[in-house]
Amino acid sequence: MSLSRFVMGLVIAGLALAGCAKPPNPHAISARATNAALITNSILPASQPITQQPMPERIFASGNLGGRTLAVASTADIVLRPGEVILTFDDGPRPGKTPQILATLNDFGVKATFLMLGAAAQVHPGLAQQVAASGHTVGSHTFDHVDLSKLSRQAALDEIARGERAVQLALAGGGQNLSPFFRFPYLSQTGFLRTNLMQGSMVILDVNIDSKDYYKDTPEVVAARTMERLEARGSGIILFHDIHQRTVETLPLFLAQLEERGYSVVRLVPKDSSIFGRDLITADAPLLRGTL
Repeated sequence: MSLSRFVMGLVIAGLALAGCAKPPNPHAISARATNAALITNSILPASQPITQQPMPERIFASGNLGGRTLAVASTADIVLRPGEVILTFDDGPRPGKTPQILATLNDFGVKATFLMLGAAAQVHPGLAQQVAASGHTVGSHTFDHVDLSKLSRQAALDEIARGERAVQLALAGGGQNLSPFFRFPYLSQTGFLRTNLMQGSMVILDVNIDSKDYYKDTPEVVAARTMERLEARGSGIILFHDIHQRTVETLPLFLAQLEERGYSVVRLVPKDSSIFGRDLITADAPLLRGTL
């Protein structure tokens, strides 16, 4: 075979192969693209620009307000860092008030310490148990909220012991224990009582910022006053009362301000997971009576 015939054969074969391939149909391509787009849209619609999407509803707290857990064995262990607060509520539990306060604390993802009156816990044991079951710390605040500094030493210790016992019995119905935290009613105390209680491993909760939520002010005024005093200190133990409707309405305002200004709420717990790491005060102990 000559070279010219061989080249001619290749040319003919190439033309034959080219004839087997059909030119692309633009209408068919367009139809396939349209069908693909329809299928894709039916599965996953294109997202709107982020600036046009609605803000999600607040379901959980941002987590910024709920701070660390501070386990303490004595009053001296309560040391806060700048920007930290401890929320405390005295005089409850109270139907219609305490549950609403629990709901607000839950909405913001924070824990508090409730110093309960023995008389109130005795009448409303289910509420006392609800507070503890929600993860909050429960301490005592005497039985009848009397000014202990005006009682004899023994009568004052009896009142404290009676309050402890009543709160503990209320909590025991739910399998829960009383924590060693205590606050003097009216913040009224004597050196003898303070020393005696602290030697008995009780943790006395003082107050750095009094919200004065018992004054007949609007919730906005109470929140602003409390925040002003907190800003002046930078941190501290805050006193509220879970027995006032005013406090119920103040709390969400105040917590929102705390969150906005970058504070964190410290959860206070005892180091010892038993009742106190000691026995409850026994008001009628002969040895105790003999020391007074």
